[in-house]
Amino acid sequence: MSRLHPALAGAVLLALTGSVAAQTGVDDYRRAESMLANKTMPLVDHAVQRVTWIDDSHFWYRDHDANGDQFITVDAATGQASPSFDRDKLAAALSSVTGKKVESAKIPVTAFTVRPDDGLDVTVGGKRYTCDKAIGKCELAAVKKGPNGKPYGEEPGLKSPDGTSEAFIRDWNLWVRDVATGAETQLTTDGVKDYGYATDNAGWKHTDEAILVWSPDSKKIATFQQDQRKTGEMTLVSVNVGHPNVDTWKYPLPGDKDVTMIERVVIDVPTKKVVRFKMPPDQHRSTICDDVSCSPGVWDDVRWSADGKSVAFVSTARDHTQEWFRVANPETGEVRTVFDEKAKTYFEGGNEMANWQYVPETDEVIWFSERSNWGHLYMYSLKTGKLEHAITKGDWNVTQVLHIDPKTKTIWFRGVGREKGVDPYYQSFYKVNFDGSNLTLLTPENADHTVSMSKDGTYFFDSYSTIDTPPVAVVRRSDTGATVKEIARADISRLKAAGWVAPTAFTVKARDGKTDLYGQMFKPSHFDPSKTYPLVVYIYPGPQTGSVRTRSFIPSHGDNQALAELGFVVVAVDGMGTPWRSKAFHDAYFKNIGDNTLPDQVAAVKQLVKEHRWLDGDRVGIWGHSGGGNATATAMFRYPDVFKVGISESGNHDNRNYEDDWAEKWQGLLVKNKDGTSNYDDQANQKWVGGLKGHLMLAHGTSDDNVPPYETLLVVDALIKANKDFDLVMIPNAHHGYGAASPYMTRRRWDYFVRYLKGDTPPKEFAFAPVDR
Repeated sequence: MSRLHPALAGAVLLALTGSVAAQTGVDDYRRAESMLANKTMPLVDHAVQRVTWIDDSHFWYRDHDANGDQFITVDAATGQASPSFDRDKLAAALSSVTGKKVESAKIPVTAFTVRPDDGLDVTVGGKRYTCDKAIGKCELAAVKKGPNGKPYGEEPGLKSPDGTSEAFIRDWNLWVRDVATGAETQLTTDGVKDYGYATDNAGWKHTDEAILVWSPDSKKIATFQQDQRKTGEMTLVSVNVGHPNVDTWKYPLPGDKDVTMIERVVIDVPTKKVVRFKMPPDQHRSTICDDVSCSPGVWDDVRWSADGKSVAFVSTARDHTQEWFRVANPETGEVRTVFDEKAKTYFEGGNEMANWQYVPETDEVIWFSERSNWGHLYMYSLKTGKLEHAITKGDWNVTQVLHIDPKTKTIWFRGVGREKGVDPYYQSFYKVNFDGSNLTLLTPENADHTVSMSKDGTYFFDSYSTIDTPPVAVVRRSDTGATVKEIARADISRLKAAGWVAPTAFTVKARDGKTDLYGQMFKPSHFDPSKTYPLVVYIYPGPQTGSVRTRSFIPSHGDNQALAELGFVVVAVDGMGTPWRSKAFHDAYFKNIGDNTLPDQVAAVKQLVKEHRWLDGDRVGIWGHSGGGNATATAMFRYPDVFKVGISESGNHDNRNYEDDWAEKWQGLLVKNKDGTSNYDDQANQKWVGGLKGHLMLAHGTSDDNVPPYETLLVVDALIKANKDFDLVMIPNAHHGYGAASPYMTRRRWDYFVRYLKGDTPPKEFAFAPVDR
């Protein structure tokens, strides 16, 4: 087979694209690799964006610079900072007990506590060590064993407020163990397979975490018995020599007659008495996510009263269109519905946090609603269930209620879009009185603010930054917002010296030609405006989040900058149908998941190409993972004249094959017509494969228990039947994230764009450098 002379090949490429692609070699891939997070994050000094509160006035954080990591404890009242422990002594003691050299600059401590005797307990590599007061000697904490012979603490437990007990699941029943002695007590006895207590299974997620809420006095537990006996199953098989391992679990689908339900209960720990709520089984739903628990150890829509005499909770309809605020008596199981709310589309109770608050001290309920087209707080009477007044109002959103004080009748919350001239996605922090008066901005800087409050609400930690300005960390008073002290100011000198360039923010108009869309652009560090660059769209269409990963500072946004280093311009745009803006904005493609924000992505591409002569509108690619994998395939099938190359990873291509909660919230309940069609037909990617013109690579892990691999195989089957060319990567035994195969998939993604979008030959089988741990 003859091969074109390089000069002739360049001439052909010039004729086709109007530009000559430089060779993409190993050095280019090494430069791209240097822009991945594992390379860039160590080059950022003093970037403190999270802290762990120890008590009402102290917190600790990890501080990193060129000399390694330090652990710092801060007195919030004074701002006084001091080392949490002597890292050199701890490194020496850990080296002695483990028999392996532990560098003091890289101690992998994930948690620590100072004991009453001033000794130190540290968690390193998932193991707990106890050290003496002088940190001259550390020992591996003894592994206690329960009566079943399993190591103490093997099952993940949820500690009681007083710290003396932790609740956990074993054999479908709820147990508690004494933290000090390891003694275990079985609380329930009638839990059986698929009908167990506190079990966590959202279909896409099935963990051993217990879902429950302890009463403030640590004597009662609010939880549920989860009924999955009639719920349908999902099955995956391993790839190995010999008989495969079979993994089968409960995974309800849209349209299923029987889905997972919960029966609410309260358990009295000392007496083991189980009080079942006097109400029908509730839907396995929450107000903010597609599981009853949106994060480990948190049952978001259940709150105890401070005196433990009542439990408030919110019940959610199967399709998320109606919510019921209810209060139960934990002694009798009597339940009272205080009020309800119906939404025209779907109800949401906040952004990553359920914002409603139970305030029996004042006989009130603070309720969050988007009824005005914006997310705001409303005050309801606990006695009558009547609306008393709006607490906040205006064309902006309350996002997260972090703290309330019933005594002073004050609410502290995060919000977006209120301050004029500020990016509408930047989070600010506020306080307001219960009656809506004295709304006060506590974080005046024009930046994205990450806030963490002390347990008593007196102080808050604030880290603020933008995508091109590194974080500044301060301690502030929550009553006035006054700065107690600046804790840290990040330094990115070493990052810049390594060739890093910041992404740029931009705005374009949405599909309607009126609405502003906000995005981020990543250009090569060696960008030359006299050249022409292919454009790659990174997409995650929502509806629960968007393509832009954060508005705060991080040195790497996935591999957006890394991919740009290979000779592309990469953009991420949050289209209509994603959150954080108005309710109408979020509702843009309700019950039309096949939209996938793509009309906005197309509009953005056309505007950017028109505005920047260095963008090649004839060479546009797109890629995404999960929902982004779904959207990528949709783009290649429905907009083939815009998107020429696509990489679709682990996409939920037909939501009739994805878990019920997510799909039924955004697409609605499955409705089958007499002719066999349904309201889910249009969103199925396999229906649209005939439109494929460009290069498409599909990828999926064969052990993906979030989006099962059958989702991609439905599209593969349709492509084969349509006689379409495509590429396929199935990663054996990989889950939704590709784990150890992630570098391989990243390299294949880069190669695919270099080969088919840039028109170049990538280096053969580039190997990433091992990660320094």
